[in-house]
Amino acid sequence: MAFQPIVDCETGAPFAYEALVRGADGASAHSVLSRVHADNRYAFDQKCRVAAIEGAVAAGIMDTDAKLSINFLPNAVYSPLACIQLTLKTARACGFPTDRLIFEFTEDEHMADTDHVKLIIETYQNMGFGTAIDDFGAGYAGLGLLAGIQTDYLKLDMELVRGIDASRPRRLIVEGVVRMARSLGIAVIAEGIETAAEYETLRVLGVRYLQGYHFARPGFRELPAIGPVESYAAVA
Repeated sequence: MAFQPIVDCETGAPFAYEALVRGADGASAHSVLSRVHADNRYAFDQKCRVAAIEGAVAAGIMDTDAKLSINFLPNAVYSPLACIQLTLKTARACGFPTDRLIFEFTEDEHMADTDHVKLIIETYQNMGFGTAIDDFGAGYAGLGLLAGIQTDYLKLDMELVRGIDASRPRRLIVEGVVRMARSLGIAVIAEGIETAAEYETLRVLGVRYLQGYHFARPGFRELPAIGPVESYAAVA
C-alpha cells in the first residue's frame, strides 16, 4: 500500500490517509487491478483491507489522529456482516480504532443491485465506520446514485477539480454540489489538487478536506509529510 493524506485545511493536519494499492515493488495500481477478476475479487478485496490497516499502523498512523480510508469493491461483498469480520479482526490485532475507518467505493459500471450497495453502506454506518462515494461526478457516481445512497463523504472527481480556478462551469457545479451535500449532512472531499490556484478556489467554495499532489504525493509504505501548515490557512 501507498498512503496519501487528505488534509483538513482548517487545521493543516491530515484528516485521513487514503490507502492506495501498489505492487510489492511499488508497481502502479493499474498493474495490480488489471489482474483482478470475478474469481479472485473477494480474496483481493479482503487482502487489501488487511494490508491497508497493517500498513498504516506500521507507518505510524497511531501517532496521529487521522482516519484511514480504504477502497472496497461492492461486488466483492456478498454479506456486509460476514465480509467485515476479517477487517475487524485485523483492526483489533493492530490496536486500530474501528471508528477511524472510512470505506470508499466508486462505480465505473452501472450497479446491477443498488439495494445491495445501499445495505453495505447502511451496515457500515451502523457499525460506526465512515463511508464515501469516490469519483463523484464521473461515470455512474453521480446524482442518481446519491439519491439512493447517502454516504458520510463525497469525493469530487478530479475532472471537476482540474483547472477549476479558470473554469466558471466547474466552479458553479462544485458550488452546487457543496451546497447540496451540506443540506444532506455530507462532507465534501476534493481530490486531485495540483496547484495553489485550485486549492484557493476550492477553499473559497467551502471545501474543507483536500487531497492531491499539491499537498503530498502518495508514500509507498509510509505516511508522507504535508507542506507547511501556514500554506493551508483558510482563504477569507
